[in-house]
Amino acid sequence: MKVAITGGTGFIGQVVTNELIANGHQVFILTRNKANKQEKEQLYFVEWLKEGSFPEKELDGIDAIINLAGENLNSGRWTPDKREKIMDSRITATRETIRIINAMENKPEVLINGSAVGFYGTSFTKTFTESDDDPGEDFLADVVVRWEQEAMKAPSKTRVVCTRFGVVLDTDEGALQKMLLPFKLFVGGKLGTGEQWMSWVHIEDVAKALSYCIENKAIHGPVNITAPNPQKMKDFGKTLAHVLHRPFWAPVPSTLLHIGLGEMSVLVLDGQHVYPQKLIDNNYSFNHPDLQEAFEDLFKTES
Repeated sequence: MKVAITGGTGFIGQVVTNELIANGHQVFILTRNKANKQEKEQLYFVEWLKEGSFPEKELDGIDAIINLAGENLNSGRWTPDKREKIMDSRITATRETIRIINAMENKPEVLINGSAVGFYGTSFTKTFTESDDDPGEDFLADVVVRWEQEAMKAPSKTRVVCTRFGVVLDTDEGALQKMLLPFKLFVGGKLGTGEQWMSWVHIEDVAKALSYCIENKAIHGPVNITAPNPQKMKDFGKTLAHVLHRPFWAPVPSTLLHIGLGEMSVLVLDGQHVYPQKLIDNNYSFNHPDLQEAFEDLFKTES
């Protein structure tokens, strides 16, 4: 297959690219500047979001587009300027992706549009699946709703899948990388009350699940990309401490996290129990369904 990826040089995009290439597919990464990019076998770069660029001419006839472009949620406080970038970057990238598809004579069979479990809002008690249609009322939910609405404007010939990512676990980037330092300094502990849910997923399953969604024509609409075993934050921390052979000490008070992270603290202090019902129903087999095993795999080079 020929697959185009926006955000292909980002945290998730790089792993997805490697997964697709390993499976024999050709990957076309959309970039604002391809002059400093080096192509290789099965990997090509196409300019977009730049005056004079018409990526549809180079992408006509591709099989799938994966849209992962957007401002990083995990970097910096959510100032008004940051919030605007989070929203606008996703809307702009998705609108341009839809424009490209509409401009193609031979349209892709499927659009995989990155999204987030933030759609559901937060809850300490409810389990959310893709059948829950009512979004939350916070900023992240608003971002996801508008993001997915843009993706659903794709032409009818193109199947749309909105992949709602949970907390993606990887040791190089993402939320886990930011949580590691206290544990490595022997002062790790639960964040806030510890009763909030963490809907997590191993980075390897993210890449494989996206590839699975491309190949399975029965999958469409929202798809939760989370492991089938969410954990409460206190248990998440205890498991992390166990695998790292570190103590699990006093909690970090919620007030301190609010002061340090601002509105971004919602990512760790609140949460939701999200279940990947659609992947399970379509017989996707998780490589890492168990949290302890997932941590052991991620940290195997450190043990």
